[in-house]
Amino acid sequence: MKTKATLVYFVNQHMSITNHMSFRRNYLSMSTLLHIDSSPLYGRSVSRELTAAFVTQWKASHPDGRVIDRDLNATAMPPVNAEWVGAVYTPEQARTPQQKELLSLSDSLLAELEQADEYVIGVPMHNFGVPSVLKLWIDQIARVGRTFSYGEGGPKGLIIDKKATFIIATGGIYDAQAQMASFNFVEPYLRSVFGFLGVTDATFLTAGGTSVLNQGQDRNAFLAPHLQSVQTHAQTFQGEHA
Repeated sequence: MKTKATLVYFVNQHMSITNHMSFRRNYLSMSTLLHIDSSPLYGRSVSRELTAAFVTQWKASHPDGRVIDRDLNATAMPPVNAEWVGAVYTPEQARTPQQKELLSLSDSLLAELEQADEYVIGVPMHNFGVPSVLKLWIDQIARVGRTFSYGEGGPKGLIIDKKATFIIATGGIYDAQAQMASFNFVEPYLRSVFGFLGVTDATFLTAGGTSVLNQGQDRNAFLAPHLQSVQTHAQTFQGEHA
């Protein structure tokens, strides 16, 4: 009887391990990454090169995963106006065809957010803040009833169980101990607005001092530690779901 019980125990253990490994493979296979770039510099962009490295590593870890690419500089992103706000606060079933058209871009961007499990967002610092196209995108996806709500307990973020990685490139050095630290409005803003929307699992990777590339410093040498940091982080994300 003891031998039979031992055999049953090992069979159950094997099944448990097999099921766990199957779940992990399925999770990685089904994962979706939303890749957003906001730099207008394209081939010269540090943030774009780093997000591309992240995506490459992510694909290697998720061979059957899906990547949604959103280039904010290639997307016509109108500013929010009174008609748009009116459409948002009109109950969905009561919206006119014109109001539905006004919200069509916002609906598409929200669908990308909802479909993805993880976000990687490239953000160059512009005038100490985020690029205008990124702010316009945030205005399109920050919608009451879709990404946040208000109740008796106050505001509640509705984008939950997501992970965001922000890859920031700054011309100067704005680290916490740097002389210009108080001029950095990028990370505090993004951390606050995404936290408000429910995305509290956020990592910020910053390549500071990119202005040296305009002064002749070797690009590959400058990027090497930042590429390593991005790739390591992408690998760590895979391990966290093991």
